[in-house]
Formats: sequence, structure tokens, C-alpha cells
Amino acid sequence: MMSKPYVLITRKLPEDVIAPLSAIAEVEMWPHEDAAMPRDVLAEKAKRAAAILPMVSDPIDEGVLSACSALKVVANMGVGYDNIDVSAAARRGIVVCNTPDVLTDTTADLTFALLLATARRLVEAAEFLKEGQWKSWSPFLLAGADVHHKTMGIVGMGNIGQAVAKRAKGFEMNVLYYNRSRRPEAEKKLGAVYRPFFDLLAESDFVVCLTPLTPETRHLFNREAFRQMKSSAIFINAARGAVVDEQALYEALVHGEIAAAGLDVFEKEPVDPTHPLISLPNVVALPHIGSATHETRRAMMTLARDNIIAVLEGRPPLTPVNRPS
Repeated sequence: MMSKPYVLITRKLPEDVIAPLSAIAEVEMWPHEDAAMPRDVLAEKAKRAAAILPMVSDPIDEGVLSACSALKVVANMGVGYDNIDVSAAARRGIVVCNTPDVLTDTTADLTFALLLATARRLVEAAEFLKEGQWKSWSPFLLAGADVHHKTMGIVGMGNIGQAVAKRAKGFEMNVLYYNRSRRPEAEKKLGAVYRPFFDLLAESDFVVCLTPLTPETRHLFNREAFRQMKSSAIFINAARGAVVDEQALYEALVHGEIAAAGLDVFEKEPVDPTHPLISLPNVVALPHIGSATHETRRAMMTLARDNIIAVLEGRPPLTPVNRPS
């Protein structure tokens, strides 16, 4: 009797989600939900894996892949996959999958919530109250910025970008966008207007970064980019931390080149609590929770699981991102 294929999962996931996979494979899960599998442990265990289900923070790079002799599929639990060396996987005939679509609306909700929280200084106001500083009403106490009728510039007009634009229209916002390719459907359906990158930065009251991390977009938001923005502009990043030069953003905020920032992602995660950006009163910082609802995270787990089952059973994966050679 042939042994079952070995599947490595880098976090503890609910047993009922994993049950269909356990029926056809030997599944090993890292026993911790809130602690990452150490890189050396991941690399060692991956050597005999037929499938890996990593989190977006787990590096599946050349060093890991080169030691894998049985690996058929890496099913990332996230729509982004910059943590995986996709080219190296393709050369070895390994399928890489992600979890698109199931998290679009949830991430768009969080992005807009982050924008509102930053514009209206909600976190700062909540702390102000808790610390007993509210002594009286005053005309400009914790006054923020209006969101309605303003101009939003979206950098990265994929599914999540379009979902954010849809929400912006409910606030009667003017929506501009910059993308590697034009999105005629978004222009027609949402009234979004294409702008070259620097033109978008100069015209927008809110600049929302939703672009994937690629070699071309790494540090796309640098010192020059921030200097193109209005001094009253608010920058929101719900994409990947490395799209932003964090030192340039810090300097832009400290020197008043832009007004505020809302960040769900950082270049190095988990972020050090002493990170300079977190100390600024005009920054709302979150721990990468864009897709963090019970419903959506279970949908992501299920899709990643189903991608693995499909490949192990010899069927096409549901959501591949590469074409192995």
C-alpha cells in the first residue's frame, strides 16, 4: 500500500478545515496559531513535503525549494505571494497558488476603515479619552479631515482597488487611479479616471496604495513621490510594506510634507514596537489585518486546502499563479 503524501502547514488551522486534506494526506501542522514556524524548521520539514501551505510571512525561497525533492504545490494563504520565489518553483515544476477574490471585499473594508480612522484621528481620539485628557469641548479639538467629496488616488487598480473605489463613490469621492495597465471596466463602471503616477500624487487628497510588491514597485513610494503630494494629503498602505521607503515616509510626516498616514503593513513584519513611524501621532498603524475576519480567513484556508487537494489528486489547481516548466 502506498504511503500518503506529506503536507506541511506552517500555522495551526482549524481541524474541520483540514479534515478533507487529512483524508488523503499525512498532514503536519505547526502547533502554534500565533507564532511563526522557525525558518530552519520549515526548511528541514519541507524537504519531504509534497505540498506546503504557508502564511504570507513564511519565506519559501530558493534555499527552501532547492532541497525539496517531492514538492508539487505551494498554496499560499494570501492573495500576495512575494514571499515565494515563483520563478524557482516553476523551474522545478512546482505549482504556486494564492487565494484571490475571497478576501477582496474584506480587505477593501479594512482599507477604507483605515482611511477613515486616519482622516478623523479616531485612534488618537480614543486614547485621548482613555487617558483622561478630555476636559471640555473646543472648536478644533482633535479636528481631522473630511473624506466625503475629496479626491482619492488609488495606486494598484486590481480587484481590491476597484472594491475600494466602489466604497469611495458612496462618499461621493472623485476617484483617480494609476495601474500598470488601464482598467476600462473600472473607468466605465466606477467613473475612475486614469492618471500618470506623479499626476495622481499631486491631485489626490488621499493616496491609497494597493499595488502588489514586485521588483518594479519596491520603494515606489520614495522621497520623490512624497514630495509630489499635497501637504494636506493622507497616505494609506494596505498592500505590502516594501512598496514604501519607510525612512522617506517618516521624514515626509515629520517635516509636514504630507499630513498623515494609515499603515496596515510594514517592510519587516512583525514590526518592532519602537519603529519610528509608530511613535508619530499622525500615523494609524495596524498589524497586517486587511483580511482578518473569521469568515474571510476560513475562506482563505479552504481555498488553499482545495488547491493542494486538486494538485495531489492530479487535477488542475483552482488559483495558480505560475505555469511550471
